[in-house]
Amino acid sequence: MNNSEVYVGLDIGTTSIKALVCESVKGQLKVIGVGVERSAGLNRGVIVDIDKTAQAISAAVAQAEEKSNVEIQSVVVGLPANYLQMQRVHGMITIATRGQSREIVNQDVIDVAREALTQSIPPEREIIDLIPTEFTVDGFSGIKDPRGMVGVRLEMKATLYTGPKTIIHNTKKAVQQAGYDIKDFVITPIATDFNLLNDGEQDFGTVVIDLGGGQTTTSIIHDHQLKYTYVDPEGGKYITKDISTVMNTSLKNAEQLKLNHGYAMASLADEDVQVDVDVVGQNDPVQYSEQYLSEIIEARVRQIFDRIQDKLKAIHAPELPGGVVLIGGVAALPGVKELAEQYFTGNIKVNVPEQMGIRHPRYAVSLALGMYENQLSDIDRLIKQTVQRIDTIKSPHEEKGQTVNQPRQQWTEKSDKLQRSQREAQQQPVTEEPAPKKKKQNGLSNRFKNIFNNLFD
Repeated sequence: MNNSEVYVGLDIGTTSIKALVCESVKGQLKVIGVGVERSAGLNRGVIVDIDKTAQAISAAVAQAEEKSNVEIQSVVVGLPANYLQMQRVHGMITIATRGQSREIVNQDVIDVAREALTQSIPPEREIIDLIPTEFTVDGFSGIKDPRGMVGVRLEMKATLYTGPKTIIHNTKKAVQQAGYDIKDFVITPIATDFNLLNDGEQDFGTVVIDLGGGQTTTSIIHDHQLKYTYVDPEGGKYITKDISTVMNTSLKNAEQLKLNHGYAMASLADEDVQVDVDVVGQNDPVQYSEQYLSEIIEARVRQIFDRIQDKLKAIHAPELPGGVVLIGGVAALPGVKELAEQYFTGNIKVNVPEQMGIRHPRYAVSLALGMYENQLSDIDRLIKQTVQRIDTIKSPHEEKGQTVNQPRQQWTEKSDKLQRSQREAQQQPVTEEPAPKKKKQNGLSNRFKNIFNNLFD
């Protein structure tokens, strides 16, 4: 199997690490292998012990490798939204030759992206991604791909995403120490929001709540852009701790009780159903009702939803037409949708992947990472190539003559040759299609846009 047609989404979570092998067949992804390993060396979504995390990553990918019968060398790594910052940026270049307009080629897109990247970034932060909003050629805006057009001046508006160097470095180090190359870094809410939501949900606005094991991440997508993220420091792991403390049982037993008998909304549990609980210091198990167990679970989930609700109110987020989408392991708890309906307005739904073997909300992120990489356009890849050159990601396969990314502004002979061939290919006449008419938006949609425009502080 050609490994270039295979994408491996690596979701490094606090409680488990998921590696999902996806084969691209005519643009559609088919899951052919999955590996799940208990996490180690993470705290609230952040790697704190590189060695332990590297071992867990290696084990998860090895499982996926065995099940898919594919030799895995590179992975698409999801980055948590902890301390994520977003800012609007703008780049502009002159493309005229001797005062004459000419066709725009790949190198021009790379150059305008470089201009947009000339921002003052604090030393403790690192650029993660640059996502274009639109290109403008000689004043004509709303262009998604300017290549092949003729012009004198090229501009690009984009959103720049930066994160703490510590989080990014530790993630790079752990993946490389596990023995794998990093094909791409993708901010988790970008992967999920752009790939798990339909076009209407991305356009008119949707809240996505990732109920993970170590933390809960809330994000808002509107006008096909990530507008807001909030990371709550509690997740499924804290529910397990609550059960362990209240029922005086081990964390292992508490986790099984949560998974096998727990409800996110206690009123849905059966008071007459009794479960045996192995209590520390007692020889015989103690019986508790499923309803009592679920009351413990509900209390913690309500705390999480309370804080999310307060955060959304603080930014004056209105009722979004797309409603709320729940993903993550905790979203599999029965009753979580019904409980969420008490806190959030609009349509509430739990996203469960439809493919065989991964029909569980905890696989939503790893699947979205593969989908994201598979659906990148040529323009997206050119800009990512430019961002990746800012920093060198050393490859564990360099000794075999394989490299992942080059240092900033260092152009290899191979990339020069590729760009020359791309320029020659793009000198062929290109028929420019008229820009699609922008949909007329009602007053409600405009109000959403004005509110979310203020989120880029």
